[in-house]
Amino acid sequence: MRDSAALPDSAAVDAPGLERSCSGDSPDWVRQRATAPGVALLQAWFQRRAYRRHRHDTYAIGVTDTGVQAFWYRGATHISTPGEVVVLHPDELHDGYAGSEMGFGYRIVYLEPALVAAASYDLSGRWGTLPFVGQPVLDDPGLVAAVRGAFRSGLEPLAADDLILRITTSLHAADSSRHAARPLRFVDVPAVLRVRAFLDAERSRLIRSEELEAVSGLTRFELARQFRAMFGTSPYRYSLLRRLDAARDQLGGTQPLVDIALSTGFADQAHFTRMFTAAFGISPGRYRALGR
Repeated sequence: MRDSAALPDSAAVDAPGLERSCSGDSPDWVRQRATAPGVALLQAWFQRRAYRRHRHDTYAIGVTDTGVQAFWYRGATHISTPGEVVVLHPDELHDGYAGSEMGFGYRIVYLEPALVAAASYDLSGRWGTLPFVGQPVLDDPGLVAAVRGAFRSGLEPLAADDLILRITTSLHAADSSRHAARPLRFVDVPAVLRVRAFLDAERSRLIRSEELEAVSGLTRFELARQFRAMFGTSPYRYSLLRRLDAARDQLGGTQPLVDIALSTGFADQAHFTRMFTAAFGISPGRYRALGR
């Protein structure tokens, strides 16, 4: 890693369905798709600034394809060059922009922490803390192969399982403090899983603490601690991101932004735009344009 993106045709060949979509004065483009529960793929190209500072509730494991990718993360600016891996952890503030005039292209896998937690359990035989990689830019051939393979395979169900295990294994290996799984302070796993399932189902409205207390049988503060221990974020952030995911799914159509905002529990279009930009680093209007 060093402190401080056009995709070639060859980079797009093994990502069917993610072809370039914009041209002219604004060649930036983004293609994202959910391929398996808890797994999403994104490929993009940006000439200058890609994303404002934002954070999401997933692991983000990306490979720089071309150009120089620069980003601010955990108090410092970093760059990634072709063939290097960027590892961003859940709920960590970051941005993204071109580190040179030629722009940059990359592909990235978003992976729910719950999947990493489950794979970690299978690897170690007990629930432990999520792996943390202190170095955000890595020269890791295993992770490069896993990410690029995801775009080639299209992530059929067994391929998705293999991807999750390969990434989790690599994250464990890259976590210098993880000689053995650090056990969690007591977590009521069934209760926390019930809450996550409830939030996954309720993507169109605000959720109140009393509802989650009823679902889990835990106090709101104990639930918040246990939920973060398992999934790397708070119940509020998880619920907000699920609503924003639901809104983002609708941006491929022609529905007015205000209708999308109201259908996913936001007070108005302005509130939706603020929350969307804070979560994804670009406004919903720009996201819709990039997808076209």
